[in-house]
Amino acid sequence: MFESAAILIYLSQRNGGKLIPKDPIGQYKCLEWMMFQMGGIGPMFGQWNHFGAYAKERIPYAIERYTNEVARLSRVLNHRLDEAHWLAGDEYSMADIITFPWISNAAQSSDRFAERGSIDLDDYPAVRRWHHEMAARPAVQRGLAVLADGRGQRPITETEREIMFGATQFAAR
Repeated sequence: MFESAAILIYLSQRNGGKLIPKDPIGQYKCLEWMMFQMGGIGPMFGQWNHFGAYAKERIPYAIERYTNEVARLSRVLNHRLDEAHWLAGDEYSMADIITFPWISNAAQSSDRFAERGSIDLDDYPAVRRWHHEMAARPAVQRGLAVLADGRGQRPITETEREIMFGATQFAAR
């Protein structure tokens, strides 16, 4: 099985529907916002991160394009979280789980992200509230602790760059 949303839906169903609302409207809101992450947040934030933090060549057009798209998507999230406490509505759900890492990473700044910059959560008050509530959850804290091993604190090596962005990923297997 692959694709994070499919994996999360599978895990929810396997565990009695946990973290997906029981009511039909809540279920579809949850799926809607999971798809928003899969089709918007993930790809656009990923390109913003790539061109701003990893690309060997600085391409101003790409950096500007994806910076603008990250701001637009952040405004969409802010609007949603201004009208609902969680992405799916009143309940914490898989939609929040799948979206949080992207927002959390985008709000970080470090030497690696100097070109990319970071989003200022103060520009998105509802996202800031949601982010703080997410970050305070014990399970999220445990997950963040796994990442606290220094990831993002050093430049990537050429071997890591080849694995992530080089020709190896395109080789027939």
